[in-house]
Amino acid sequence: MLVRTRLLAALTGATLAVGALGAPAVARTGPADGPTDPGAFVASYVPPEPVPSPRAGLRLPTSYPYQPDLRVYPANARDATERNGTVSHADLAPRLTRLMDRSDRVSTQVVGQSTEGRDLYLVTVTAPERRSETARQAAWRTEIRERPDRAARDTALRAGYKTPIWMSANIHGDEWEGTDAALRVIERLATADDRATRETLAHHRLVFSLTLNPDGRTHATRETSLGLDANRDMITLATPEARSYARTVQAVQPLFAADFHGYTDVLQVEPAGPPHGASYEYDLLVPHAYAIARQVEDDVVAADIDGNTSYDPGTGDAVEEDTGFVKIPYRDTPSGWDDYPPVFTAQYASLQGAVTSTVELPLGRTGPTTTRADSAVDTEVAVTTMTSMIDYVRTHSDAMLANQVEMFRRGVAGAPKVALTTRNIAGVPGPDEWKRLWDRADDQETVRLPRAYVIPVGPGQRSASDAEDLVDTLLFHGIEVGRLAAPAHLPGTGTTYPAGSYVVDLHQPLRGLASSLLGPGSDISATVPAMYDISAWSLAALWGATVDRVGATTDGPVGRTVPVLAGRGRGSVPDGQPYVGFDLAGVTDQRALNDLLDQGVAVRLTADGRAVVGPRGHGAAHHVADRYGIDFAAASRAAWAAGEPAEDLTVAYVGDQDDRLSLLALGFDDLVAVSARGIGTSAAAGRPTGLEGADVLWVGSSLDLPTGSAGHAYVRSWLRDGGAIVGRGAGAFAAAESYGLVSGTAVTGDADGNGIIETDAAGDVLDDHPQEQGFVYPAVWFTDLGPGTTAELTYGSFLAGHWTSSEDGDGPEAADGQIAAVSGKIGHARAFVFGTSVFFRTHPRGGLSQAGTAIHWAAS
Repeated sequence: MLVRTRLLAALTGATLAVGALGAPAVARTGPADGPTDPGAFVASYVPPEPVPSPRAGLRLPTSYPYQPDLRVYPANARDATERNGTVSHADLAPRLTRLMDRSDRVSTQVVGQSTEGRDLYLVTVTAPERRSETARQAAWRTEIRERPDRAARDTALRAGYKTPIWMSANIHGDEWEGTDAALRVIERLATADDRATRETLAHHRLVFSLTLNPDGRTHATRETSLGLDANRDMITLATPEARSYARTVQAVQPLFAADFHGYTDVLQVEPAGPPHGASYEYDLLVPHAYAIARQVEDDVVAADIDGNTSYDPGTGDAVEEDTGFVKIPYRDTPSGWDDYPPVFTAQYASLQGAVTSTVELPLGRTGPTTTRADSAVDTEVAVTTMTSMIDYVRTHSDAMLANQVEMFRRGVAGAPKVALTTRNIAGVPGPDEWKRLWDRADDQETVRLPRAYVIPVGPGQRSASDAEDLVDTLLFHGIEVGRLAAPAHLPGTGTTYPAGSYVVDLHQPLRGLASSLLGPGSDISATVPAMYDISAWSLAALWGATVDRVGATTDGPVGRTVPVLAGRGRGSVPDGQPYVGFDLAGVTDQRALNDLLDQGVAVRLTADGRAVVGPRGHGAAHHVADRYGIDFAAASRAAWAAGEPAEDLTVAYVGDQDDRLSLLALGFDDLVAVSARGIGTSAAAGRPTGLEGADVLWVGSSLDLPTGSAGHAYVRSWLRDGGAIVGRGAGAFAAAESYGLVSGTAVTGDADGNGIIETDAAGDVLDDHPQEQGFVYPAVWFTDLGPGTTAELTYGSFLAGHWTSSEDGDGPEAADGQIAAVSGKIGHARAFVFGTSVFFRTHPRGGLSQAGTAIHWAAS
């Protein structure tokens, strides 16, 4: 059966198409038996067409209940849920259909598809609403976000707004039980007739995302079927699963959001501990978040669930005897757990106005899944946790709503950001127990917010295409962007921004999210001893576009602006010009180049970093201009004649999903996965190695082919015939060095050190469109370069992130001034090796474009 809602279609990067509810849908049939590991899907994945990101987001139903026919998926004979007895994705639609048949409190909406095409369900349980009532709720939701001053005075809103409570689960596919618990809570809410349930549903919407990663649920993988962790993807939005989550949190605007995970030996409930990010409004978030965690602790302990564990504060261990404690990171984890980067669901949702919690269920896997007995315990723990959280929010929703309104008010007003310290927490209203634990130090840094971030157009912009892609990404996140209606001169700076420049004014509801995504970040290496994940992520520094931080939040606006609906529009090709070209500066430019080459168009790459097309390529130029929003400009015949001919490349690669997906994002669609073992054994047996027909070998991990082996000899012969090696890290350097293409020493920094570092072009390959920052995790640098090895990039100061100094010489001070990328060549063979993490999770788009430039240089 088909869903009566139009399905959300994952398109590209950070784009998602949405349509009106009630429109007919035509969707792919879900797989009966998909691949059993992410790599199998990644190997056959082809990126979808790039289209502009729409301004409109996910549309909620116009009345409740909303009960469409749901598409039923066939059972999967190899479904991992068969092992632990949890609910399969294939059984969700029938169970939800039965619930909707039984109760007019239950609504189900399809809010996207997984990578493999499984539907993502959003279930809402609430008292029925007429269209007029639902419209009033939507208007109040908008008022809270867009006109918070008015909302604070709106007595009808305070009395009648149905505050949303959101429970999500299973974004890590091999953490199952949150889904089963959500179904049990939904069934109870749908059928119970006690007064407390009726009042809860009259005054709240209980919203459930049953499984955020159904492919991983089916195959027992943490990652999605692209091999990416969706709970590290809330900034980059490379997965359809993360894009659906982002759209859902924008539409629902939850008062409270909890995301259910596992497994940590004992129940663990956030809030989390330090370091505390600069953009969060902790005085509005932590009081109730900690009180919720404490209530959950009391309720789970009181439930005395057979087989559950407790937390021993003395040892920090999970124990079988009842200690009266669960684990609350804010109280029990000294540092580094989950609370800094908004790459995670809960942290991302808190920047969208919600009090949030990540919940880790206790009993873990035995083999690929949990056992049936442990799964039953985890489900019971999750049910008790969800019920406790709902009860708390129901009781305290008035105070929590006032805090949400205040969060948006601070953003709209451009109020100065006040750091929360032990000196000013006494006056914070609400529950008090959290205050004595405010991390024993004043560790939330002082924040001086700018008035705006300006993304200039014209000569001051490094990459027009990266700028447009960045704007589309910001719009997708729900951030307001304007364009200057006239040139804006900034007094005292000597700077004038051209009309059409993009302005992200931080006087807006989501100023915390905008600041977090665009801000430069901080070096927190001295703040905490270790971090759980990445510690810096600035889109302004790492996504290839020029972005300027302008003024202070108390300054006046940066010129007169008009709202932007999309950054990327249709491109153009000048009439009457036989030779036309475009700057090869950004990721979309690289895709456009590879599209032209794929069509057989002759393209030449000029010494100043442009791609030039001759008279015979004008038809194709118009095609890519429209498809990618590229603006071609007139070029000279002399530039064409002097340029290097570009080729439609076949790229062999050794590496992981980051390598394959990044190469695809650059438009290299003729990819061949190879391995050292495959090359070696095939070369010895006289079989195809995978390098036949390849122009470039990308090395993203290691390529260990011993000198004198058949595989090593084969690659040497392939290089002699004009092949090239390009890659990242010490493994790529070792591969290039083993064939004499480069020489020197590769030094790897601290494996946990990560963040944003200054870079400077030192050679000819990357100097046409230089970038001042790069991302490292970890950094690799090159010393003692031999003859014929050229420094192409150097490191400067470490700017933001977590990378500690050490006596081992692997800290940031050791990298300062060192070489960050090298090139070399012998005869027709070339090599280029990056020490920066250019492909990390497909995130640093500036690094992606550098890699594309290096690949075409090496192949020329």
